Amino acid sequence: MKNKIIELIKRNRISTTEVADCLGKKGLFKNAFPLNKSHFKVGVIHYTFIDSQSNWNMHKDIQNVSENSIVLVDDLGTHGRASFGELVSKYLLLYRQSAGIITNTKVRDAHSLVKENYPIWCRGTNPIGCFNTKPLKQIDSKVIRKRRDKFDGAVAVCDDSGVIIIKKKFLNETFFNKLVEMENLEDKWFDCMDRLKMNTFDIVCKKKYKE
Repeated sequence: MKNKIIELIKRNRISTTEVADCLGKKGLFKNAFPLNKSHFKVGVIHYTFIDSQSNWNMHKDIQNVSENSIVLVDDLGTHGRASFGELVSKYLLLYRQSAGIITNTKVRDAHSLVKENYPIWCRGTNPIGCFNTKPLKQIDSKVIRKRRDKFDGAVAVCDDSGVIIIKKKFLNETFFNKLVEMENLEDKWFDCMDRLKMNTFDIVCKKKYKE
């Protein structure tokens, strides 16, 4: 069902707005904004993290990224430093063939990332990066396990509005049907406005499209 949901979203370009509505207006991955415009990506999340101002664990984790996955780089201790730049982006997007990268951290080498028009959603930019040495202080394994359980294997939908995460518990037939219904509802709304010349209050609030 996971693959079926991904294909439906991809084929119909179902926006983050519509997906969020199907989730009860939830699912936002905070502090992840499009670095480059007009990208639309959806895929299974490969989770990794930055801790203690070091990207050691990230470099270790991304060796086994699957094709067409969305790599999520989680901020567990960057202290505002950039977590990665051109080297990691090119490795993931070109050599590992991941679909996109999402992160609540900052990135560097912005000039190159913009020039290459890479599909990246991030917190912003900073030329000061993290260290590539093994962290001296080990982060609590319970924190990592909780974040990994939450994101790894979930589905990310990314567009110009931001990033929405579909949790694993929603990757079922019920949610698939909600997406189909949302697409049909959007068609009805625009038909009511464009063809029947109804106003938005009557369409959305009074739900006259049901008449």
